[in-house]
Amino acid sequence: MIRVLSVFGTRPEAIKMAPVIRRLEARPDRFESVICVSAQHRDMLDQVLDVFALRPQHDLEIMTPGQSPAGVAARVLDRLPPLLREIQPDVLLVQGDTMTTFAASFAAYLERIPSCHVEAGLRTGNRYHPFPEEMNRVLTTRLADLHFAPTTTARDRLLAEGVPADTVLLTGNTVIDALLATVRPDYGFATPALAALDPGSRLVLVTTHRRESFGAPLRSTCAAIADLVGRFPDIEVVLPVHPNPNVKAAVEEILCDTPRVHLIAPVDYLEFVHLMARAHLILTDSGGVQEEAPSLGKPVLVLRETTERPEGVDAGTAVVVGTDRDRIVETASRLLTSDEAYQRMANAVSPYGDGKASERIVAALEQRYG
Repeated sequence: MIRVLSVFGTRPEAIKMAPVIRRLEARPDRFESVICVSAQHRDMLDQVLDVFALRPQHDLEIMTPGQSPAGVAARVLDRLPPLLREIQPDVLLVQGDTMTTFAASFAAYLERIPSCHVEAGLRTGNRYHPFPEEMNRVLTTRLADLHFAPTTTARDRLLAEGVPADTVLLTGNTVIDALLATVRPDYGFATPALAALDPGSRLVLVTTHRRESFGAPLRSTCAAIADLVGRFPDIEVVLPVHPNPNVKAAVEEILCDTPRVHLIAPVDYLEFVHLMARAHLILTDSGGVQEEAPSLGKPVLVLRETTERPEGVDAGTAVVVGTDRDRIVETASRLLTSDEAYQRMANAVSPYGDGKASERIVAALEQRYG
């Protein structure tokens, strides 16, 4: 019996860990699956736990108002080690690039417990973009024993950094597993504002929350959205507003009274997946959305100066537009005007996997620790 402790704390981590955990739970003859959440993001995490019926056995409850990255790491490093000594897992499983990811990996290292990294090998090469996620990835790589790379680009980066080849496995991205298991054609929105959308409109979905976008970059993005609505009378914009005060204040100040712009509270994963499926065009600074949207045939404009997911750009499913107002408007306008340009992006093949990543990850855990 292999005791696997999965540690995560945010909504994106939970989404991408859910398919792996469900597959572990489907093999009670070989695995004992234990879940610990840090609750780095409490409410949004709980939404995903409910959607996938995940029941954590342990909760570090680290979230505090106005928390800093250092504070998150400090609380994980304070509260997780005693739990590791109590549970004594055979292996720790972490995902992605959060402070929880790095701190949990470091805690496992200090307790001499092997760790495995889901979605390993993503890099921009700039330690401050995205911040602090880039260094969380790099440091987690240094600590992990097995590296589950979602793409050939990620795998090659790990090998170029000197990570032993026998510890790197190309799996695809687990977010595609979650997406394909969730989306359905007969879904009806529960959120009133979404249920009331004009079925004849073209929907532009916008998400923005990155720290490096706070201030002038976010205001520029919001101004671009207002410009697009003014230019194209047949579009509606939906923007789920991240609860961070730096995001909420800027978005509401610039867009709250703009016609056909719907500012809504963050929706649960089920609603959001189908919001992506309903969208005509997606503008985002989210890494997960960059991966999910291409599998739904949705062009993506990346509201960041760099991306650690260049595979989508190379495949033609995404364009990096940054936060420059004019560039956002110009690129989005081209896709909203030219059917040829739109179809070229919408029909590009997603580079992020076939929906079987969790199957490969669980097989690797069994082979390595069984």
